[in-house]
Amino acid sequence: MLTALRAGRGFAHKRDIARVMQSLDDDAPNAASGPAVTPTAAPTTIPNGDDCAVLPLPGGGHQLLAIEGLMPDFVQQQPWFAGYSAVMVNLSDVAAMGGRPTAVVDALWSTDEATTAELLRGMRAACAQYGVPLVGGHTNLRSAGAQLAVAVLGRAERLISSFAARTDDRLLVATDLRGAWQGDAPFWNASTDAPAARLQADLTLLPQLAEAGLVDAGKDISMAGVLGTLLMLLECSGCGARVELARLPCPPRTHGGPDWHADSNAAHAARLRWLSAFPSFGFVLAVRPALAAQVQARFAEHGIACADVGEVQAGTRLDVALGAEQACLWDLAESGFILGGPVTSTSTSTSTSTSASASAAASTKSGKERHHA
Repeated sequence: MLTALRAGRGFAHKRDIARVMQSLDDDAPNAASGPAVTPTAAPTTIPNGDDCAVLPLPGGGHQLLAIEGLMPDFVQQQPWFAGYSAVMVNLSDVAAMGGRPTAVVDALWSTDEATTAELLRGMRAACAQYGVPLVGGHTNLRSAGAQLAVAVLGRAERLISSFAARTDDRLLVATDLRGAWQGDAPFWNASTDAPAARLQADLTLLPQLAEAGLVDAGKDISMAGVLGTLLMLLECSGCGARVELARLPCPPRTHGGPDWHADSNAAHAARLRWLSAFPSFGFVLAVRPALAAQVQARFAEHGIACADVGEVQAGTRLDVALGAEQACLWDLAESGFILGGPVTSTSTSTSTSTSASASAAASTKSGKERHHA
């Protein structure tokens, strides 16, 4: 099962990030590129690798900028849902960093009016559901094919960061299970048919947790699934972890949820689908042990499943356990995931919550200093 995850599309696309970051960081002159160029990344206390770009504001707080480009096959096959998802995933990225969204812009390429209309309808539906305005963008209706990218601007008073996990933190996974699979795709949809007021209140829960000092480390569950998302969090924080698969929140089997112990092809497919799933509301959080129960209670008040699935550990391995069996999904000392080269463990234990901006600065004392927002 872990071999299949490593070979999957979600992991492959996330690993592409390292290649891009390496190119942006390589400002030295060479025979192929010519003279040195102006550095593309300005050093800040907020390293690159988070869900959003982060710009500290002079008066306090942080401006957030998220952007997502949709796969062309998704745009062409399901244009309405692609438009909806393009907005939704960006809003999730902003929330994952403790932010509240401000506005949405898009870049749209299309070749026919029907596809264009559906993409726009989907974006407008998502903006209405989440209460965020679509304020402008770029349009090309004479393209050779349909493509879509959407960006969202937001603001965070106190950050949730990928660089703030600490040894001994409890790993909490929060997922809205009040949904259904979106056709045959590995997408758990708890958004399109949900009440707008509930969606907006649920998304505000993340900045509320950050501002209350209860959470400062986490990520939203992306196309790499819950374990791939956790791996990105661990790499940025310089930690390892152990996860118990059977503790993960998941739909009941009657709704396509996994049976963790059944021995059949169908059961294996269901397990792999859930581990590869991108949920419309899903977050992996690293929480100080003394605060974990309070965080779980906050999600429970919103009707959202939140389970303690394991712990952050010293080291560089992400170990996955199921009953008496355990295997290593990834060892960051052997190969990086999104940041490039091998990672050296730098985590330390702490018992109190700290601001994410301070935590992020303290957690980049390894070879990751060159990755900046």
